[in-house]
Amino acid sequence: MEMSQSLHTFAADPLQSTMAGGTAATILCCICATPIAPNPSNTCPSCLASQSDVTRGISTEAQLHQCRGCSRWHQDAGKWIGCELESRELMALCLTNVSGLKKRKGEGDRVRLVDAAWVWTEPHSMRLKIRLTIQREVLTGTILQQSFIVEFVVRNQQCVECQAAFRTGSWKSLVQVRQRVNHKRTFLYLEQLILKHGAHRGCLSIETFKDGMDFYFPDRGKAGRFISFLEDVVPMKVKASKKLIGTDDKSNVSNYKYTNLVEIAGVCKDDLLFLPKKLARSIGNINRLVLVKNISNVINVIDPITGQTGIIESDAYWRDPFRPVITAARTRLTRYVVLGKDAVFLERNHSKKAVGRKQRSKLATITAARESDLGMNDSQIEDRSHLGYLLKSGDVCLGYDMRDCQLVDDEAEDLRTAGRMPDIVVVRKLYGGVAAGEADAARKRMFKLQKLDIKKGEENEKKGKKARKDVEMERADEEDFMQELEADKEMRTRVNVFKSEVVAATNTTEDNDGDAEEGEDEDDQKISLDELLDNLVLDAKPDEDDEMVAAEESAIPGMMLVREGERAARDNITYIGRDEALNVQARDTAVVSSEWGKEFES
Repeated sequence: MEMSQSLHTFAADPLQSTMAGGTAATILCCICATPIAPNPSNTCPSCLASQSDVTRGISTEAQLHQCRGCSRWHQDAGKWIGCELESRELMALCLTNVSGLKKRKGEGDRVRLVDAAWVWTEPHSMRLKIRLTIQREVLTGTILQQSFIVEFVVRNQQCVECQAAFRTGSWKSLVQVRQRVNHKRTFLYLEQLILKHGAHRGCLSIETFKDGMDFYFPDRGKAGRFISFLEDVVPMKVKASKKLIGTDDKSNVSNYKYTNLVEIAGVCKDDLLFLPKKLARSIGNINRLVLVKNISNVINVIDPITGQTGIIESDAYWRDPFRPVITAARTRLTRYVVLGKDAVFLERNHSKKAVGRKQRSKLATITAARESDLGMNDSQIEDRSHLGYLLKSGDVCLGYDMRDCQLVDDEAEDLRTAGRMPDIVVVRKLYGGVAAGEADAARKRMFKLQKLDIKKGEENEKKGKKARKDVEMERADEEDFMQELEADKEMRTRVNVFKSEVVAATNTTEDNDGDAEEGEDEDDQKISLDELLDNLVLDAKPDEDDEMVAAEESAIPGMMLVREGERAARDNITYIGRDEALNVQARDTAVVSSEWGKEFES
């Protein structure tokens, strides 16, 4: 009688009769002869659990399809979704492919999923395993619980976008980005912005040309998102057109290809501008001779003499476009050696926009000489500069020699010849081996950048001397862009800058050797190791104690990026590690549960 009370009692109208003394009647289990209360199967719960299969009708093997090109998983009806391994999203995708979990119409059995856990598999096995724990009501009031393993075979299948990437003429929308200048520094900067924000996702291919780049997209939506990104990072205007490819008169459906021409303003960083009078007055009554400080969705300019800053909106530029009087080309910049400097304190002019206190403290009168004149003559130049706080005796900088240059604007040229312009406009300070004039300065640079997978357009496929000349110009533009990045901290914050291979061998203590003699001379633009990212080591070998799943040859893309159980822990999903996975059985014995468990939420 004590044993029968310890067993599970059937709740739904069992056959009961009372004996003369009022004691409940019992029967013997047909298998183990244990006294139990009468029930339709005449079997005790323990024997019922050992004889029943709770997992009947539920598949233990299934297939998943993943695109190797973009690492997305096939959902249904041609839809592809991106999921990380061990994530809750991938768990939900796996559960939808397990047949029998959901109750079908006409089936009386009730099945509830109470738990799901990831089980470790070999990275190259093309297998995913999950352990499911379900409950099923086998008899009225009798709930059995059982755990079992479901194995998923990962098959490779190209998604629609990746298939289109291998077909010629499969694009639906084209974005042509152009800038009418004789260098490609703007596109090198734009490339880094695209990489940091992932704006090129969904792009079928990218081609480069002499004056711009072409981006091919499979639909108008992705092209529209890319154009919206460009509007946020560069001053531009866009012109759209479409071409009829084919039409179906019966269904009244037409097939078009769309082309968007994006033209970037022909003003670049470090260009020297001579603003129209009306525009100069509208941005704070700034001096007409200004230097382009940086480019974003607006043009930021600075007066090199007073340090006053201004912003030229994109709309204001395109209403009355103007071109620089001097472009920041390598042939127009002159190397200067700083011989000395004196601080400058300006009195406020109430007719102009006030110069900030911080900007006023950066002004200095510098004494410099052309590097080519050293040892040849005693010619020196003395003028104000907005970069005076960065410079000290012995530094090398680049600037425009206003005495020997010729400006493209007639009015500006008249002012220059009349001596109403500065003799020198300092553009930026040089650092490291570039300042010392070392031939291998580029290889010794402490940082490097990523690059897009770009192929050259038809007009760039040249041979012979022209091809070699184009390669030399591209390398020169890349070096100029790296120097700009090296000398501008604000610009570096907008892109991803990675450590180069020479950082480990560089003695970082030399950064503090006499660079800051006084507080006002501290260089806040110099690049430091704290700004560099360290995850672009493509040829690094895995550490012995590293717990990452080493798998460059992993069959499942993205497996080597996931630490065991880390992603599952973030999503509050149980993870069975490699040691425990060896002892996990394919199917456990069903046990009796006293109540329904909480349903697992995927």
